[in-house]
Amino acid sequence: MWHCSLFSFSFSFCFLFFFLLIMNQNSLTIKAFSVDLINTTCKQCADKSTILNCDFCVSSLQAVPISHATNLQGLVIIAMGLANQNATNTVSSIDTMMGSEAFDPFAMGCLKDCSELYTNAVTTLKYSLKAFLLEDYATANVLVSGVMEAAVTCEEGFTEKEGEVTPLTKENYNLFELSDIALCIINLLSLNLPPMSS
Repeated sequence: MWHCSLFSFSFSFCFLFFFLLIMNQNSLTIKAFSVDLINTTCKQCADKSTILNCDFCVSSLQAVPISHATNLQGLVIIAMGLANQNATNTVSSIDTMMGSEAFDPFAMGCLKDCSELYTNAVTTLKYSLKAFLLEDYATANVLVSGVMEAAVTCEEGFTEKEGEVTPLTKENYNLFELSDIALCIINLLSLNLPPMSS
């Protein structure tokens, strides 16, 4: 078993370490196993959810080269890494928005709330990855669910004022979907269920 220390945590390091591990395995076996792993996993997750978009799942995971030579555990790490990148970038975007004069006091209040939610989401994702790597799937499940709730709360904050346009809809959607992908695969692993063949 391997894990990255929370205090020296780096998603990039975890990706690299995971890649080095799988490269020690038989490459032909990996290739044969993972030819359609992303497609079948995303389809299975989308079939279980009324919210998860299968195309988004496939395109997001396939965009990371290492996903083509990994297993379900690797896909969870990739999804969490993408969610972490989204949340981190969104915090920076919110800071930029708050530094402009384009928003009224209500929207500024919502942006401040979203900044706190996303900052907490980054931390939560770090804890969730640590729990996942320790095979504490129950804790990882709860933490990732919390990240999804943060995206929903951010989005809903703007709707409290009629006619208010939400400037973070794309970011909220992406964070929710990426977290949902990780959550679904964690649940598959906790049930020891392989993805269904297409």
